[in-house]
Order: sequence, then C-alpha cells, then structure tokens
Amino acid sequence: MKSDITIIGGGAAGLLAALGAAKQFESSPVGGTVTILEKQQNIGRKIMVTGKGRCNFTNVKPWEEFAAHIRAGRQLVDPAWHSLTPDDIIALLKANGMPSVVERGDRAFPASHLSGDVVDALRRAATIAGVKIVSGCKVDSIEYNGKIFRLACTQTTVKEFGRKPGPVRTETTTEQVSFASNRLILATGGLSYPWTGSDGDGYRFAESLGIAHTELSPSLTALVPAGYKETDLTGYIERRTPLSQKGELFNGNNLDNVRLSLFIDGSLSHEEFGDIEFTDGGLEGPLGFAVSRDAVKALIRGGKVSVKIDLKPSVELEKLDEDIHGRWEEIVRDPRSRGASFRKLFRILLGKLMPWELTLAFLGDNPSVSVDSLAGMLKDWKMDIAGYVGYERAVVTAGGISSDEVVAKTLESRKIPGLYFAGELLDVDADTGGYNLHCAFSTGWLAGRSAASSLNE
Repeated sequence: MKSDITIIGGGAAGLLAALGAAKQFESSPVGGTVTILEKQQNIGRKIMVTGKGRCNFTNVKPWEEFAAHIRAGRQLVDPAWHSLTPDDIIALLKANGMPSVVERGDRAFPASHLSGDVVDALRRAATIAGVKIVSGCKVDSIEYNGKIFRLACTQTTVKEFGRKPGPVRTETTTEQVSFASNRLILATGGLSYPWTGSDGDGYRFAESLGIAHTELSPSLTALVPAGYKETDLTGYIERRTPLSQKGELFNGNNLDNVRLSLFIDGSLSHEEFGDIEFTDGGLEGPLGFAVSRDAVKALIRGGKVSVKIDLKPSVELEKLDEDIHGRWEEIVRDPRSRGASFRKLFRILLGKLMPWELTLAFLGDNPSVSVDSLAGMLKDWKMDIAGYVGYERAVVTAGGISSDEVVAKTLESRKIPGLYFAGELLDVDADTGGYNLHCAFSTGWLAGRSAASSLNE
C-alpha cells in the first residue's frame, strides 16, 4: 500500500500531523494522501487518560508565559507553537463539535470534561479531511533507500460476533502487510503509559535509521518519600508496591498553597508554590510533578534527594509562632480541654494549622515537635526521597530526539530527508497544565504541514 505521507502513531501528535498534512494538501493543486498507522485497535488512547479523563488539552497563556513552563526543548516548540496556537486548537476542536472551557491557571478543557470528546472531534476532523486511519497495525521495521520509506507491519483485526448485551464472540486474525511512503512522520509517543501503546518503538525506529536520542527518564511522576512504601529499594519503585503504615497516613491528603523546595546533594535545586497531593504512588500534584524531572535524574545517577515543605509560605516565622502560641492558650483555657492529654490537645492545635487527616502523618514525621518548635517545623517539613514511580504512571518521558537531530522550523531530520518527528518522541517536556499536550498537538501540526509542503516544492 502506498501513501504520500505515512504517520506512525495515532495519538495527539499523529492525529494533528495528519490534519496538518491534509490541510496543506487541500491548498495544493496536486493534493496528496495521508495515512496513520496505529498499533492499538483505537486511536487516542493516551488522550483518553489525560487529566484523569477530563483532558486538559491546552493552556491559553501567551507564548512568553507558556514557554516558561517548558522544561526542555523550548527551541523545538517555538516554531511549532506559533504554527498552531492554543486559540487555533480550540477553534479546530470547536469546528468539529467540541466546545471548550478555560479554567483556573488558563487551562482549557472540553466543556463536557470528557476526554473522549477530544478524541471524537479529532477523529471527525481527520475523516472529513480524507485521512486514512489503519488501526491494529504494528510497524515492525523501516527501510529507507534514499527516496522511499518501506514499512513492514503486522496487521491485527478483531471482529465481534453476536449482539450486545448478550454474549459476544471475538475473532482475531493477523497478517503481514507493507506500506511505502514518500514522507514518514514518527509520532509514536515516548515510554510513559506503555499500555496505551507508547512503549519506545519510535526510539528503536530512529536508531535503526542512524538517529540517536538523549538520555530518557520518567517525568511528571510520583516521588516516593523514604519509608512511604513497604520496601527498602531506592531509585525506581513500582507504584503497586504496598504502602507502609506511614504511607497509609499520607495517602489521600492534599496540601494547598504551600511551597515545595527540592534539594539535590544538599543544594537547593528547584522551588515551587502551589498544591501537593499524597497518593498511593507518593508525592504528586502540581508541585510534586514540577520538581520530579530534576529529582528523578538525580536519583538515577545516585544523588541524594530531599524536599522541604513550607505549609505557611505567606506567614513570617515570628508571626506564625505568635499565632501558634495564641491558639494554644485558647485550647488550654477551653473548658472542654480539661483532663485531655497533651497529645490530644496538640493534635487539636495541628488541626487548626493543616488538614486534620494529615496531622498523624506530620506527628509521625516530627515526633519531637513541641509548641515552641512547631512554627519552624511547619515552615521546614523535611522529607528524604527514596525513589520514584516509573513509566507505568509517569505522565511524560524526559529526553528524546534532540534539536541536534531535527530542524526546528520543519521538524525534519537533519540526516534523512523526508523523515519527521513529532510529540513526546522529541526531547520536549513541560509542566502539567495543558502544556505537554499542546506541545504534542503543535509539533504534530508543523511536522505534517512541513512534510506536505516538501512534496509540492
């Protein structure tokens, strides 16, 4: 089977690459054909889990503010972002039946808060544009003769027999197929959430064509405090590892409007203000994710990693200490406190300064705390970090195909004409808040338009 442009990967980057190419062909007197090869039976699997199923698909900040949230690959994203801005993707989705809303932090969501609506809108747009989507098609190898890319693939077809809600029988068949293409776009995703299809194929394809990538590591992932899990392991710790008693006390609690400081080998590396979530994985939420990139890289190389939480960043130490002693006097004088133990009264004090459910975890971490030392400990809650959760739950992959290998203005390979890269496969990663998904959308769009333009030159 032959196509002018073939895209490997039917996720965010691949779908926008197909749309970008198809739209470019529409303005050409010659036109062209676009094909997506997706190994899963359904496209957009990773989009479906984005934002816990709500899909924060972009962030409407202007470029200067948006760029400040890109941790790596800013120079690769710049031309792509300007080719498809947040307003552009919002308009594209709206034109295909999906209105959106913008919430706190300039984050855009489907108005329904259902990620499936994003996938449906993109599928509709691709169908209308004439893009051919081949699902269940796993690319096994790529050959390039200097002009044409030849792809050997395994095609898996699943057929259902019977009527729902009654018993349904499925029949699966596989066959070997091949594709030839003038232009090839790799949009396979990275290594994060491998069950969605992002299992590193793109890096292997690139290596087979002589193109290297930078060091890879999970990013936007949970950091595991020491003693949080029932394991003595350090570094990579599986999320399914059972929680310890300490972890059970933390799990399910949130801290809002706090400051988190990351220390690597004793030196301050990163500081952020915002919210923290303690989950069955460890320390997550916007702040945990924001520092995870640097923390994971340090842990991989054997560095010592710790964090400090300031629960009252807007209050000076002296003022906080004065407030604590005032609250303590009120608690002690309260007739209902008569006969109560110091620990019970002290926990009541803590409950006025942090979420009640987190007080036992705080006491467990700070057993020697007193009324006099509490202010300092609230502003300096230290935790050593033993490890991190890996790609099975990491939101993105840090590292990938770098600007040394790609022309930023087109996203074409510097070594192989006609080969393009898009999405998480690139050495691009950013904060949570719609930034990563927009980077995938915009780099896909630019790669698709560039590939189509090059055929008409």
